Amino acid sequence: MEDELRCPTCKQLFANPVLLPCFHALCLGCALDIQTAYTPASALAAVNAGAVAGLVANGTLNGGCLVHSHTLHAAAAHGGNSVTTAATIHTHGGAAAPSSAPTHPPSTRHSSNSSAASTASSATGSESVTSDQDQADKVSILSEADSGVVCCSNTSRPVSYAGTAQLQGLLQGAAAAPPGAAFYLICPLCRKLVFFDEGGVRNLPAYRTMESIVDRFCAREALRCQMCETDPKVASTVCEQCEIRYCDACRELCHPARGPLAKHNLVKPRNAAAQRESVCGEHGDTMAMYCLVCKMPACPQCIAEKQHPGHEVQSISVTCKAQKTELSHNLQQLSEKARSTTEFIQRLKGMSDKVTESCMEFERLVTAQCEALIQAIHDRREYLLEAIRMDKDTKIRILKDQQSNCTGKLQQTTGLIQFCIEALKETDSAAFLQVGSMLINRVANTDMTWHQEVTNAAPRVSPIVDLTLDDAALVRAIDNLNFMQMKVKDGEERLPAAPLAPTIVPEDCSSENNSVTVAWQAPIHSFVDGYVLELDDGSGGEFREVYCGKETICTVDGLHFNSMYNARVKAFNNAGEGEYSELIGLQTAEVAWFTFDPILSGGAGSGLVFSKNNATVSVEGWEHRVALGSVGFSRGVHYWEFTVDKYTMDTDPAFGVARIDVNRNKMLGKDEKSFAMYIDGQRSWFQHNSVHERRVEGGITTGSTIGVLLDLERHTLSFLVNEMPQGSVAFRDLYGVFYPAVSINRGVTLTLHTALDAPKMDYF
Repeated sequence: MEDELRCPTCKQLFANPVLLPCFHALCLGCALDIQTAYTPASALAAVNAGAVAGLVANGTLNGGCLVHSHTLHAAAAHGGNSVTTAATIHTHGGAAAPSSAPTHPPSTRHSSNSSAASTASSATGSESVTSDQDQADKVSILSEADSGVVCCSNTSRPVSYAGTAQLQGLLQGAAAAPPGAAFYLICPLCRKLVFFDEGGVRNLPAYRTMESIVDRFCAREALRCQMCETDPKVASTVCEQCEIRYCDACRELCHPARGPLAKHNLVKPRNAAAQRESVCGEHGDTMAMYCLVCKMPACPQCIAEKQHPGHEVQSISVTCKAQKTELSHNLQQLSEKARSTTEFIQRLKGMSDKVTESCMEFERLVTAQCEALIQAIHDRREYLLEAIRMDKDTKIRILKDQQSNCTGKLQQTTGLIQFCIEALKETDSAAFLQVGSMLINRVANTDMTWHQEVTNAAPRVSPIVDLTLDDAALVRAIDNLNFMQMKVKDGEERLPAAPLAPTIVPEDCSSENNSVTVAWQAPIHSFVDGYVLELDDGSGGEFREVYCGKETICTVDGLHFNSMYNARVKAFNNAGEGEYSELIGLQTAEVAWFTFDPILSGGAGSGLVFSKNNATVSVEGWEHRVALGSVGFSRGVHYWEFTVDKYTMDTDPAFGVARIDVNRNKMLGKDEKSFAMYIDGQRSWFQHNSVHERRVEGGITTGSTIGVLLDLERHTLSFLVNEMPQGSVAFRDLYGVFYPAVSINRGVTLTLHTALDAPKMDYF
């Protein structure tokens, strides 16, 4: 509660609190400090600085006015002096009449201008503003909340409306202001602007409830000395400059009245307030009635003089009891909320302790796991180092054995050489010839075996270690080492939670021809068993699963050309499936680029010879062999051409399209899986399922061009020879997936050209 009892300006307990129209409170001295003499320039500066931000509502500025009360007598709460104040109501049309009320200049400092009031309040605690000026008529002030004002006075006279001030003009730089404005003040809390007449902030009503609460609070607190080291005694004085409370002993010891401290002002702490009653400032009677229309108390004489004519009045005790009952009910509800909030805070504190305990345990567990991983790496290192040492020992042993063998061979050869040299010294020819042939054979055999075993011999092992440590997978695993989200199930059992959504990596996604590649990142803090990649049909239709596995990149082939595919991916584990990732759109190519596919064409045993990056094909045998393109088409319009690089007159190549399971050892068009045009040097025929028809004159030679137009929007197949249509549409009602195809035999070489714009045909 102490925060409610502190002035927002000086941050101290309220001294002589006064009530602003916005129902915020200030110390009277603080209000005197911050009030400013009104001039158009100063008010405009305050407006431009945002001081009236609270006045602006819905783009307009609510106006206000300055109202003076009628002549009245203001009496102090305890029967003090009275003062008569004359004032005049200002209207829009009339000039302001001079006021006989005394002019109170604005105070510039709280400590200088209001020290007397503050000191008196601190010393007695129960007195209100003692000056007769403090109890002067509370002249009405500008209300920023409506177009009129409430007359703030301790009399029971009704309020008066005096017109609307031109505050909008003030915002625009004009000098217009409420008539009679002499001072203004900006509430430090809500920043609302309040104008006063010559009386200034002393016209504000005393906030008696706040003053009583502050007095009771100070009495309950039993302010103690702040300098006692143990068992603080009740403070007897307070230094206004040091803002420290002293008992008598500590004051003599710590704050002697000499030197610079002699100028400090020592006052007594507050005590409980004395009982008092509010009295009518005009008649001096007790405020016993309450006007429900004017919302202000009145004495019986005010009611008798009909100052509230026709207004509903009620006993002030009944009204006070009703409002206290309503406040108590509201406080009870608020107390319940405060109690539940307190319990919630306690739960949060308990959770904080639980978080600390859990994190410490988790740190211990992670440390143990990392230590185990490090120990496993150390153990593996010892195993690998031992393998290296064993390999070293093996190689050294092999080299030593080879060295020993070579040394023995060398010794044998050296002995033979020396023996032969001595034999050559033999002078008896018969004796030499007895062993000469044998020595020649031995030397020859030794020379032969020397050449094989020594001269061409190489070290049996390499001195270089031809091994490397494959740590890439382990490094990736360490880089990906992370936490995974867990959930509690069946009491304290902790299981992996369903994974979060993966993240698409756009820079790694691509499309080529009729295939798309989608790449994604694993969700952080999630345990993942695998991923499901889904694509729509290229036309915004339903999604279908195209991949399920553990990889984070996937290429999908066999899609439609010139189509926009949307892709999404989700992760799953034993706990279930996670959310889908964001969609990514991938556009397939408008026209197809492709080559011959050796694998689809039958592989190495097909007899086909491919060259120029699989763009050129030929064959050695006389039997027809079918070569298929690397892509299949199921949608769109596609056109490709063949250039005849070599042609002999006794062959008839076939061009067209085929299913993936076409017979590759027959001429194209001989089975039901292919649609073709076969052509020789003079004419051509269309052929499907061994039925050939519609002969068209005009053949091919070396250098000729054959074009194939597959229109899957109209489901037709047409052919061109040397850029001229070869007959009308060859085949209709083509549905499904078709691959570019050609069948050739010996004597024909063809080159494929793709990614061509389809020619405009004038027939269908």
